[in-house]
Amino acid sequence: MKTVHVAVYDTLADWEVGAATAHIANGAWHREPGTFQVTTVGLTTEPVTTIGRMRITPDMAIADLDPADSAMLILPGADLWVGDELNAFADKAKQFVAAGVPVAGICGATFGLAKAGLLDDRAHTSNVAEYLVYSGYSGADHYVEAPAVTDRDVITADAMSPFEFAREIFARLGLYEPHVLEAWYKLFAHSDPAGYATLAEYEGSHAA
Repeated sequence: MKTVHVAVYDTLADWEVGAATAHIANGAWHREPGTFQVTTVGLTTEPVTTIGRMRITPDMAIADLDPADSAMLILPGADLWVGDELNAFADKAKQFVAAGVPVAGICGATFGLAKAGLLDDRAHTSNVAEYLVYSGYSGADHYVEAPAVTDRDVITADAMSPFEFAREIFARLGLYEPHVLEAWYKLFAHSDPAGYATLAEYEGSHAA
């Protein structure tokens, strides 16, 4: 089974990764059901508190995370990204990309990716272009005004686009067949009933 690792830390923005994590773990429409699981990673294994006041106990500590054991590292936004508290996650993201394992960062996590130099030569996005300038990075010319962007092994997204972020993650993981991914996006991002019909048909045709 492939493991997608999701970083958790104090002030984590709950809504930004829920669409991705829920559907990575739920295999109803997966190309290969039962292939993926989600594991949470903290600075330590001590509980953290999200911005929505939910308490999460990480499954493992960042020091024990090896890119060889992972299909992807997902980094949610958090208030702490503008300081140094989450540098260990930015450093781990560099290790992942160097190893050819994708990293996905949304909202504040894009600031951490910028500080780590991972956006200097990649197309990317964030909440606003000016936000990343304060990271001191040199990739401003590669900034794209889009909800979510994938460039090689790095996915970025703004805080307002959890479904676009999830869509990029699913595509990079090969989680769904292309027409199923499009149906998923239509249903969950746009409440389009045509998406539900496609998903229901797919699920029925792949039922055991």
